[in-house]
Amino acid sequence: MVILISGPSHTGKTLLADRLVKKYGFACISQDLVKMGLIRSGNTDISVCDTEELRPYLWIITKEIIKTAIENNQNLIVEGCYIPMNYREYFEESYLKSIRFVCLVMSEGYIRDHFDDIRKYANVIEKRLDDSDLELERLVRCNNYFLLRCKECNVPYLLIDGEYSINWDPD
Repeated sequence: MVILISGPSHTGKTLLADRLVKKYGFACISQDLVKMGLIRSGNTDISVCDTEELRPYLWIITKEIIKTAIENNQNLIVEGCYIPMNYREYFEESYLKSIRFVCLVMSEGYIRDHFDDIRKYANVIEKRLDDSDLELERLVRCNNYFLLRCKECNVPYLLIDGEYSINWDPD
């Protein structure tokens, strides 16, 4: 089985992946780690800030990793904001049978009511070196965009609204 966890920044993708790794013992790949490996190694001229250029570039690599894991009957968790909501279009049905997907999204009300907590817990799993670009209105826009795309593509999402909870089981 391959589990895909998508969503905008600061929603808890890495936290959910960590919980699922502990529960199932699956290997895990963070798209952020792949991104930084490519950038630091000099294998791309794309910068960390070029999100729209990074998305297709990272997806090409991630998609082939997913196919390889399925072909080798390996369990894998992939988490990151660069997984497209229309991910199904990139796989034949034989692959899709082995893929579980969820997108984590925070409601606008949750973000506005808990922005200080979002900042406070940003480093629970990852140690962000610079989180100065975390802005309330940008976070609201990104989450609204992801929610809209989830609905357009008819993919499962976990709406974080009220109390923060990301208990999700892929079965």
